[in-house]
Amino acid sequence: MNLAIKKATPEDMPAVLSLINELAVFEKEPDAVKINEDILIENGFGDNPLFYCFVAKENDTVIGMALCYYRFSTWDGKSLHLEDLVVREEYRGKGVGKKLYDQVMTFGKENGVKRVEWVVLDWNKNAIAFYEKSGAQFLKDWYLVQMDEGRLHKYIKTITPS
Repeated sequence: MNLAIKKATPEDMPAVLSLINELAVFEKEPDAVKINEDILIENGFGDNPLFYCFVAKENDTVIGMALCYYRFSTWDGKSLHLEDLVVREEYRGKGVGKKLYDQVMTFGKENGVKRVEWVVLDWNKNAIAFYEKSGAQFLKDWYLVQMDEGRLHKYIKTITPS
């Protein structure tokens, strides 16, 4: 396999979006993706990018990606969140994901983060085994909490005077 891990470019975003959609199907949420290539390009490339993306390429074809962004921990300081790491199904189990994972960890270390964090679905046994093998710590006493757009709008109505 002629594999290269590179920082993504705007030209890679159609393939990255395709991988995001493939991940949504894998995670049993095929209709959950609401972004498009333009949103990826606008938010990932410019003066103040909201994310960093690395792609795995085989002979110039994107076969995997890892997308991450900085966060700030009130306990630790600068941290990195790995939002998604996905490899095309036919390339899984060939070390592509590990190379992307290694790139994200290296990026974090080179940029002085105090921790890298991410979430994994409890039924994704292969990913869990991979992360455990890497030495990652699982924080099982913490809940992932989020407010999606609909819930956010509903909540704002409860705190905004009519």
